[in-house]
Amino acid sequence: MADDETCCAAPPQAAEQQRRQRACCGAPAASSADYRYDPAEYVTGTVETPVGAVPRVSRDITTGDRVGAWRVRWGLGRDDYRVKPGLYALGSPDAATPVLVTANYKLTFDRLRSSLDSRDAWLLVADTRGINVWCAAGKGTFCADEIARVVLQTRLAEIVDHRRLVLPQLSAPGVREACGFRAIFGPVRATDLPDFLAAGMRASPQMRAVTFGARERAVLAPMELSVAWDRRAMLAYAGILAVAAVGRDGVSLSRGLRRGAPIIGAAWLALVAGGGATPLALPWLPGRAFALKGAVAGGVAAAGAAAAFRRRLSPAATIALLAGVPAVSSYAAMNFTGSSPITSPSGVELEMRRALPLQAAAAAVAVGAWAVGARLAGRPGR
Repeated sequence: MADDETCCAAPPQAAEQQRRQRACCGAPAASSADYRYDPAEYVTGTVETPVGAVPRVSRDITTGDRVGAWRVRWGLGRDDYRVKPGLYALGSPDAATPVLVTANYKLTFDRLRSSLDSRDAWLLVADTRGINVWCAAGKGTFCADEIARVVLQTRLAEIVDHRRLVLPQLSAPGVREACGFRAIFGPVRATDLPDFLAAGMRASPQMRAVTFGARERAVLAPMELSVAWDRRAMLAYAGILAVAAVGRDGVSLSRGLRRGAPIIGAAWLALVAGGGATPLALPWLPGRAFALKGAVAGGVAAAGAAAAFRRRLSPAATIALLAGVPAVSSYAAMNFTGSSPITSPSGVELEMRRALPLQAAAAAVAVGAWAVGARLAGRPGR
């Protein structure tokens, strides 16, 4: 279980059904059989079962867990934040205790184990290659086949005397055909699990509702901003500085910094506007398209920067700023559609077809204006 939704098809047998599953789930991720898992500090002991000892996990979130969560929210070590797949015990579960299924992304696993108060539970962790439930369903790693595999591998049928699996809402509906267990779909949010279990595994309409409030949007924004320091961004910065350093009299490091630093600063301004301000102000920005909302946020940011630095900006630099920042901000905001529960794949594709040419045109204007300005300023000795 996690604070997200998933949609994945059942494990089909016929060729046509297999084609439909690939269309829904996407190509499977690479195998993680050789992945080396870090020592599990959240494991506090074991619980004896008919098939042997099962690791018992703590429901407490430590400072190390919070630091780790903060790091992956900012895109640091995101691919290596995993829990070893298998069965875990929370509290002192027995043969009648519910089995809750989740992904092996540690942020998801931590949210689940810390949300159950003092309740006992079995936690069945599928190998999603360290991806959260929602995204893993789209990538084909949180489907019925994987859940069936971990059910059989852990010999779950010999540990519990019921045949029920509580899964995140809208995930892996073909579990029963795959492994003999009946799927019961839990609430959208892991924090509602105690009330869901207390109500006899019945979800209220509120538990089924998907929300996307300011706090939920703010939590996702850092991941959008993390592109500012990834490898591709660093290569782009180096390229900008290298091009800016070239003049009529050769290459000058000081000239590269003088001309290139403002461009990098403008790129950061655009990313903050599109990846930070746009998610936070999403309901209040005009239009339905994320690209338009990002362009508006970027336009406001560019206008503010142009006013603040009007004495230092040439006309060409002003044009580059007013064209380039909204273009990059619009693109960054459009990326946020993948983190939103209010978009659809077909709608995103339509938006991309409409927005990308306009973004490219605005970026071309910005680059052209910058090149003209650099040429005019590139007199010998400058």
